Amino acid sequence: MPEIAALLSYTVACIAIIIVPGPTVTVIIANSMRHGSRTGLLNVLGTQIGLASMIGVLALGLQAIVAGMGSVFEIVRLMGAAYLIWIGIRMWRSDGSLGAAEAPPRTDGSLVVQGFVVFWSNPKTLIFFGAFIPQFINPAGNTASQTLLLGAIFMLIAAISDSLYAFAAGGAGAKLTRARVRLAERVSGTFLIGGGLWLAFSRR
Repeated sequence: MPEIAALLSYTVACIAIIIVPGPTVTVIIANSMRHGSRTGLLNVLGTQIGLASMIGVLALGLQAIVAGMGSVFEIVRLMGAAYLIWIGIRMWRSDGSLGAAEAPPRTDGSLVVQGFVVFWSNPKTLIFFGAFIPQFINPAGNTASQTLLLGAIFMLIAAISDSLYAFAAGGAGAKLTRARVRLAERVSGTFLIGGGLWLAFSRR
């Protein structure tokens, strides 16, 4: 079990890291603005599943195996980047029409998968966890259980932060009039394109 002081320092560090929007947050904001907070929250669920799986990989000590699969993760990262840019361009080309045709075209499950895929499209996060979390682990204790505990804290903070983004963006989208829908879609599209470029030019 990490010491209390280490846990407090870790929590503060997590907050400082998480509040800075990354590629996953751009997807949550874009979808929430266009289709409401519920859609963004489904993305949050997907990112939480992705985060949990990544923490599990780290706790099992498989980061060395993952590091040996760098070429595979590079392909995944670039595919994720292209996917975000493609959606962003589609939003930019939208005519801003409302009505039944504007209902979310994706199922709940696919939105969860979208959040998961976008999260894992940034595999450098695993390398980050591999360097960040061990700094707060007590070497005299069980490293796997401590990793899971620290990971759970990170997940909780991320869930709260990402959900707040979803509610804020969803609330803004709900107040849009027909005349402003096109502008909102361009803002959302810009977020997605920016997130895609972020992924494409990031380095592990």
